Amino acid sequence: MLTIYSIPVSLYCAKLRILLRHKKLEWREVPPPGGYGSDAYKTIVPSGNLPALDDDGLLIGDSEAIAEYLNEKFPDPPMLPDDLRERARVRELSRFHDTRLEPEVRRLFSQIDPSVRDKGIVDVQSASISVRLGQLGRMLENHRAADRRYLTLGDCGYPVTFTWIEMLESATGFTVEWPQVILDYSEILGQQAAVSDEIASYRPALKDWIVRKSAS
Repeated sequence: MLTIYSIPVSLYCAKLRILLRHKKLEWREVPPPGGYGSDAYKTIVPSGNLPALDDDGLLIGDSEAIAEYLNEKFPDPPMLPDDLRERARVRELSRFHDTRLEPEVRRLFSQIDPSVRDKGIVDVQSASISVRLGQLGRMLENHRAADRRYLTLGDCGYPVTFTWIEMLESATGFTVEWPQVILDYSEILGQQAAVSDEIASYRPALKDWIVRKSAS
């Protein structure tokens, strides 16, 4: 059985679980020994990244590498298109999530606790996230990704990050501009059982984490 090192509220662990659910794989989750970032965990996974995969002794500590590996090892259902150009577009969509949108959202984590919140930082990040959502919206229009009715590797992170944005809006009072094409895309993704099941499980854990951070 696949072993996944994870923690409950990790966005990237949730992203991986969407893939695992979609492919109907069996896996077990274990917390990183010593906690996230610990030396004990780094003796197992040198990068210290989460999630990490242990597949019969093969250790992979990067979510994108794990996703590509699992998609090749368990090709049904496929999560990359057959067409070369379309595969490139799916990978572009995935990289945009990981390197452009998610980092802007992550910068708000330190602003959840109202006792240390800096309105200037919140306002800057509100604008930055809106810019990234606008860019994503144009990508979806150009790639027609919002019209797709199947799930790809490039889609798996977005439902989780959209949930983070929604809940951080409530927790920190910031607002973002949601292009209609993204709202449509989010609705289509939510129709996938792997997505709806993961978000239904993930949302309460995220809510509890935000409540604890707000009171810290």
